[in-house]
Amino acid sequence: MNEMNEKNKSVAKETVYTLPSLLCVSPAPHIKSLDTTRALMLDVIIALMPALLWGVFTFGLRALIVVLISIASSVLFETIFQKITKHTLMITDLSAVVTGLILGLSLPSRVSFWIPVVGSFFAIVIAKEIFGGIGKNLVNPALAARVFLALCWPEEMTRFAEGKTDIISRATPLLSLKERVLPSNSLFDYVLGDYAGAIGEVSAVALAIGLVYLLIRKVITWHIPVAFLGTAAALFFFFPRIEGENGNFALFSIFTGSLLFCAFIAANDYSTTPVTNGGRLIFGVGCGLITVFIRYFGAYPEGAAYAVLIMNLFVPLIERFTIPVRFGLKTEVKK
Repeated sequence: MNEMNEKNKSVAKETVYTLPSLLCVSPAPHIKSLDTTRALMLDVIIALMPALLWGVFTFGLRALIVVLISIASSVLFETIFQKITKHTLMITDLSAVVTGLILGLSLPSRVSFWIPVVGSFFAIVIAKEIFGGIGKNLVNPALAARVFLALCWPEEMTRFAEGKTDIISRATPLLSLKERVLPSNSLFDYVLGDYAGAIGEVSAVALAIGLVYLLIRKVITWHIPVAFLGTAAALFFFFPRIEGENGNFALFSIFTGSLLFCAFIAANDYSTTPVTNGGRLIFGVGCGLITVFIRYFGAYPEGAAYAVLIMNLFVPLIERFTIPVRFGLKTEVKK
């Protein structure tokens, strides 16, 4: 009997009970699904494929080279920075690939090849890694790099090509609208993506396909795209810069430039947008207001990227007033 009891005790000591991973509670923030950063980033890459494919089809192989240089540079700079700082290599989470892809798609196809390299360095090292890496950056790294390049080398960032031909010599659609003149192309050309512009921004159809994919996969919610685009569209329609052309002016303003690209893709970055639905609506409305304000009164014909970066800085303040109060918690009112 004693021998059997001793045997049972030894077996009990060697038995290890394990629980499924979803039943294990970890420190906050708590994860409610099996989604990982890599899976989310892969979804974003898939969503951007229609825009990339259309950009290559429209502007030729040079557009693909620009995007690949941007992606490769982003991955390289992240690897070098993390090795120098002796941090864990995070290139497998694909965040650097997404940053490089978004930056590359926002560039003209005729830009010099060193431009995406400089832009990738600014996006990864200056706008992302110096602040602590993924999830800790204050602004969208790709948009920050785009604005940096536009301020430093405006001629390079406006080397737009019409199709596979050389750089255009006439005014771009946004410049025409800023001068209170409707663009010469038909609206269908701008919806489809048959005009001079950045590689991944010209086709509204391709961007809409990407948006639908992200919504179906629940990578993003509808709040920011609808609030962003709805606010801008309302202002374009009710306050047109061309008298008597409310509808046409609003439609051409929506389907040209980077408005759709920013509203559907760039403005939905997890780490630089509010976590609450109410906060996302405020964020989107703010982006729409600032975009229209810059287009109407600023020196640049485009304002979407600047609007997103400005609203990124207001995210902590937005979350402070929109974050829900925990059940049973009472806030003290200062007298």
